[in-house]
Parts: sequence; C-alpha cells; structure tokens
Amino acid sequence: MDSSTTTTISSLKTTISPNPNPNRTKKTPTLHYKKTKLPSFSTFKSVKCIHSPPPNPKPSNSSPFICTAVTFSPSETTELVPSKLHHLITEFQSLSQPVDRVKRLLHYATFLSPLPDSFRVDSNRVMGCTAQVWLEAQLDQYGKMSMQKRARMLVAERDGKKDFDPFPSLVVSSDGIQAKGSYAEAQARYLFPDESKVQELVKELKEKKIGVVAHFYMDPEVQGVLTAAQKHWPHIHISDSLVMADSAVKMAEAGCKFITVLGVDFMSENVRAILDQAGFGEVGVYRMSNERIGCSLADAASTPAYMSYLGAASGSPPSLHVIYINTSLETKAYAHELVPTITCTSSNVVQTILQAFAQIPDLNIWYGPDSYMGANIAKLFQQMTMMSDEEIAEIHPAHNGDSIRSLLPRLHYYQDGTCIVHHLFGHEVVEKINDMYCDAFLTAHLEVPGEMFSLAMEAKRRGMGVVGSTQNILDFIKQRVQEALDRDVNDHLRFVLGTESGMVTSIVAAVRHLLGSTKSSEKAKVNVEIVFPVSSDAITRTSTNSTSGLNSVKVGDIILPVIPGAASGEGCSIHGGCASCPYMKMNSLNSLLKVCRHLPGEKNKVAAYEAARFKLRTPNGKSIADVGCEPILHMRHFQATKELPDKLVYQALYPDSNGRSIS
Repeated sequence: MDSSTTTTISSLKTTISPNPNPNRTKKTPTLHYKKTKLPSFSTFKSVKCIHSPPPNPKPSNSSPFICTAVTFSPSETTELVPSKLHHLITEFQSLSQPVDRVKRLLHYATFLSPLPDSFRVDSNRVMGCTAQVWLEAQLDQYGKMSMQKRARMLVAERDGKKDFDPFPSLVVSSDGIQAKGSYAEAQARYLFPDESKVQELVKELKEKKIGVVAHFYMDPEVQGVLTAAQKHWPHIHISDSLVMADSAVKMAEAGCKFITVLGVDFMSENVRAILDQAGFGEVGVYRMSNERIGCSLADAASTPAYMSYLGAASGSPPSLHVIYINTSLETKAYAHELVPTITCTSSNVVQTILQAFAQIPDLNIWYGPDSYMGANIAKLFQQMTMMSDEEIAEIHPAHNGDSIRSLLPRLHYYQDGTCIVHHLFGHEVVEKINDMYCDAFLTAHLEVPGEMFSLAMEAKRRGMGVVGSTQNILDFIKQRVQEALDRDVNDHLRFVLGTESGMVTSIVAAVRHLLGSTKSSEKAKVNVEIVFPVSSDAITRTSTNSTSGLNSVKVGDIILPVIPGAASGEGCSIHGGCASCPYMKMNSLNSLLKVCRHLPGEKNKVAAYEAARFKLRTPNGKSIADVGCEPILHMRHFQATKELPDKLVYQALYPDSNGRSIS
C-alpha cells in the first residue's frame, strides 16, 4: 500500500471457549471485524488502547480484553505508528509456521472491541473462511477504501447506480430452493417434477426391465424426473460419459433387457460396443432421437484435418495418441490404426500423460481433439516447472523439475477442436467473476478457455476452487458443503458453476441430501448458492425487465406469453457464458417414454432410435467396434494398475515401417 492510500483498518475480536455441548461439532474461533477509519499511512499517528471490562462478564476461561482503536489527526507526531508497524512486520516474519501467525493474530484480536450485532449479517460474511468472519466496510471522507468488491459496490451506491447485474443463481437451504433471475427460474422449474410423470416412467421401466444411463448435461425436466424415479427403480444412473457404459454393463448383469441412453451419439455407441465386449449382445440399446445427436468436439475429431494431425504423429516415433473419450468409436478406431491410442477423461488426462512420459523414453504425446484442454494441460505442466521436486513428486512420483521441463517440447495438442458449451466462457464472464464473485468458490471444467482456466486454477491454489471433470466438480461442492455442516455454524456458500447448466440437478439433489442428513440437534443454517455464469446477452428479457415490449406473441386467435429464460442459442452468447448444450437437449422426456412404451413388442416403431452396431471395417479390414474399444480398454487398464498396458507400450516403441500401430 503506497503512502497516498487511505483505507479502513478493521479491528478484530475472538472468543475461544470450551465446547459447551460435547455432542456437537467443535466450533472454530470466531473473528469479528470492526471498521475503524484511518488516514494515509504517511500521516497516521497513533492508536490508543483502553482496557475496560466487557459489558457482559463471562467466565474466566473465556473472558477477552476489550480495546478501542482511536485515530489521531495528521498534525500530530509521526514516529509512533511506523515504529509499531515495523515491529509487527518483524514479529510476524519471525514466525515461520502459518499456524503460529494465526495464533498470534488471535492473541491480538482478544484485545479489540466486539462487532455490533447489527453488522453480523450474511451480507457481511467473508466466504471461504473456516472461522466466522464478518466485515463491515464504508467509504471514508476521501472516497477511498481497500477491498475491490466492496469498493465497487459502495461507489455505485454513492453514485446512485446499480453496482452490477448478478448472474442468475439457485439458493438451496433446508427450507427449500430460491431462484434468482429468469434463467435460474427456468432451471428450477423441474427440480420438483410432476409425480404422475415419475410414476408413469417407473411403471414402464419396472415392467419391461429397462435401464437408463444419462449424462449430467441432460435437460432439467428429464433430470428432475429421473432423479425422482431413482427412489423407485435402482437401474437409473446419471453420471459423466466415462461411467455410463460401466453402469450399463451392471444393469445388464442385474437382468435389464434394454438400456436407454440419454446423451449424444458417441455415448450410445460406446454403450453398445462395451455391452458387446462384455457378452451382452442381446441387450438392446436405444438413443433418444430418430435424428443424429451430434457433438461439436466429437465432430472436430472426425475431420480430415484431425487425421492429418495424426499423420504427423505417425511420422514422429515413438508417439502416443491420447484421445478424449468424448469422441466417436469410429474416430478411435481410425486413430488407433494410425498411432497407438489410449482414451482419457478430464479427470485422468494429466496422470495418463505423466505416466506415459515416465514409462516410455523419449515419447512424443499427441493430445486431442479439445484445444482448450490441451492448452490448459500444457500450461499446467509449465506451472509445475516452478514447483519443487517434492511438490512434483506428490503429483506423480516418477517426475521432478527436470523431467517436466524435458517433456514440454514433446507434448503436442490439436489446435482446432472445442466444445460449444465451454467455448463461450469468455472474457465478459471471466471479468465479472473476477470482479464481483472473487469471494465465491469457483468450479471449472478442464475444457474451458485459458482465461477461465487460469482464474479457476488460482482459486484452486487458495482452496477456493476446482478444475476437472463434471464428477470432480460435484465432489468438490459436496465436500465443501459437508465441511460447513461439520463446523455447525450459520454459513452461506456460493459456487460459480463453470460448466454446462444441466449439472445443477445433480448438484441440488446432492446438496439437499447433505442438508437433510445433518444430525445436530441445534442445526446451523447453511445456504448453498449455485451461480450460473451466463452472459447478459444470453438471457431473454420480458416486459418487466426490458423496454422491448416482448410480453406476448399472437398466434392465430391465441396469445402466448414470452417466458423468461435462455435466448436463441440455448443461453449461449458470443460475449461469453454458455449455459446449455443444444445437442444434449435433443434428449426429451417424451422420447424416453415413447421408446419405453413401444418396447419390447413394437420395436419396429422405434427402430430409428436403436443404437446400431458398426458394420464398417477399418482400412486394415478390422471391425471398427473391436479396434475402437481397444483404446478404452487401455484406459481401463491404466485406471486399475496406474501403468500403461504392455501391449500399448510395445505398439508405441515398435510401430510398423510407416510409423503405425501394429498388434
């Protein structure tokens, strides 16, 4: 802080008392910040401390000293405070352990006056602190203050402006769910589904022994019904793409005769192929549309440009192609015949690459097709070069700083493949998160653009974020909510959802389960807010919040109201912030019920929905299904053993004369 800065210095008070109820979770110390205005440091003079008894005396084992901070005018002497500040700096620098610094801080806090009860409100809570911390801030007479977020809000208030348009969000508590903003209202509408639809679906599934595997990104109506139906039929599973095929196999083992797949086409392809590999060829697999359900990322890997990229890889042995699982079986098969290939997920890609470099000398790795994920992986490895060897070993025991630096030139990633959902977490959204949601927990899928990735990684380093797969995001939120419940104090947790908005159904279900399972006899009130970082240009306005006058549309003799929600593009905007995947939304509840009703006796009426087996052959004359499954099986081996299979290592080390894989 320079000499021209005027700020508000806050006093602290802490009370550490014995746990009054041994059956309750032990509480952490509580910090109360009280604002005290000070002039700039160059003219700050002295602080007078007055010891006085507390207004409500407490037992001796928890009685703090009370101290009041007093500011002096700039005309008084200047020696005392700089000297005291220098003393404090020296004192805290002499304490090498963070825990000792916290203890010293808490010691000084016992001398300061308590924060008025009127300031102990949720809007003043500092999120992310293990202790309860309230911070009350005001602009001083010079119009200056530290703390960027509060400063912007107070300046806007002073100037009579709205500080910022908040992102839409859902607030989940033990009392229910509150939707903030039209987009959140659209998402929340199906969290409590029509019970008649739930019972109708359950009846069909039970009678006909139909299993359901669905991706996290499903339409909220579908997910709401499926989540409710899970209570009555165990063979419904909502997950990321990796687990969908595994769940289908378990359902077949349990006696399911049909598997319905709610996802994009490569997911149903994988389910069909894995069931065949597991010996369940008689189990039918059905998609949810009679049209193609595409995926921008999978499509990017099916282009001649991607095959050319792999052609370069085959000319640079030893090479290994690490392909994202969100690609078609056909792509995996063609790629594996060009370059030895292993699939990966967003949760295991880093470990897969590090293990491959450790296991195969002088290896070149070619990752694809997600360009953002590739760039983020490279950036992550660059950051690792600044870590100590001990820190790197915690990530992967076979690596150190030298090995990470040596692998960087041999790591390649495709430059022209993106997911349309994550592509639009652009500058506008990132800037708004950085400015106004800097105190929230930040979650981000590994597929997001670099700017969002960097912001989430910084939050992760502070314990305030996660970067990874959809399952990683869900697990992180559950962990933080459970920690808040264990503290057993009132809290408000805010999570920015940096992935497809369909995740919210599973998140809300998990949070509600945690909030409802609290054992404490004196439950603390914990609120969990899920924020959708949707661009302001991605929301349809109604007449209540727009001057456009689009409050109704006349169709013949019928007047239809305009419903608040996502604008064209399913909540996506070129300015950043994509809320929903249009391909995933091709999976409707009506389609699911239609397929179920016609099975098994009227299969011909849903023949266009069936996930067909591949009849085509690879250029080497092999079955696409057989060759395409091999990279998946290589990944399964790695997940089970933490090593690449010998067959894959051999293929990378000893390709044919054209640099291609050989069996």
